[in-house]
Amino acid sequence: MATNLDFLGELDPDDPTQSSQQIANKLRAAILTRRLTPGDKLPSQPELSARYGVARETVKRAMEILRSERLIVSRQGSGAYVRAQTQKARELGPHVEEAFGRPNVTVDFAGFSGETLRNAIAGALDKIRDGSTAPETIAIRLLIPDMSAPMALPARAETKTDDPAVRERADRITRRAVDAIVEQVTEIGALGLVRSATVEVRMHKAAPLFKLYVLNSDEVFFGYYPVVERPVSINGEPISIFDLLGKDVPLFHYAITDEDASHATQFVESSKAWFESMWSTIAYEYTA
Repeated sequence: MATNLDFLGELDPDDPTQSSQQIANKLRAAILTRRLTPGDKLPSQPELSARYGVARETVKRAMEILRSERLIVSRQGSGAYVRAQTQKARELGPHVEEAFGRPNVTVDFAGFSGETLRNAIAGALDKIRDGSTAPETIAIRLLIPDMSAPMALPARAETKTDDPAVRERADRITRRAVDAIVEQVTEIGALGLVRSATVEVRMHKAAPLFKLYVLNSDEVFFGYYPVVERPVSINGEPISIFDLLGKDVPLFHYAITDEDASHATQFVESSKAWFESMWSTIAYEYTA
């Protein structure tokens, strides 16, 4: 672990959040953004106590929060470490490639930008191009936020409010990923490698707080977007924003089983119902 702990930031005396929660938030952000990587030893309680000017009991409560979230483990007489299992979120790519091995492929996505899905689909489409897989149809639906409307997230950190410039940046990221998915999939159809290849995109005005992937109607990946504060450059100006962290966050995997009452089956069915409810009510056509 690096001895320079400046990346952990300082506590905000004007923030009504308890100091223990602020410390937990900063350590969590460092873990999820991989400033602290799996196996790294966290600063000791005395080090954190001195850095933040708080009692060791406050740091202890922060550590308990992270342990309850299964982000860290404590080793007796040694200290606290980033859990090894956080090294890699449940891999989406292999499951997408496996899903594309079916005759009729369906993928429903709801979330912020779809960057992870874009990369996973690219690998699956490469296997179609080289003949490794040969589905007959591909039907993808993308449900994304409309960043032309005011949003709670992402936001300017200084004011904790919506900012058109911050939204414009997010809109560019989202459209870049969405347009790439549309281009990749429609190209497969245009080349005649599959009988039918479609991508439908709809937008809505709700801030994305999680991402959801439904593969072939019987498998779901679900993950929350942690909100992190980070510096970005907008129009050449460095500003701090509250952003949605999507890459490398843990994805929870559920698949339909033979038991209708199983937790996994119910979660998949509930996810599909939620997606359909959004798609058929408040969502509207994406404008390129």
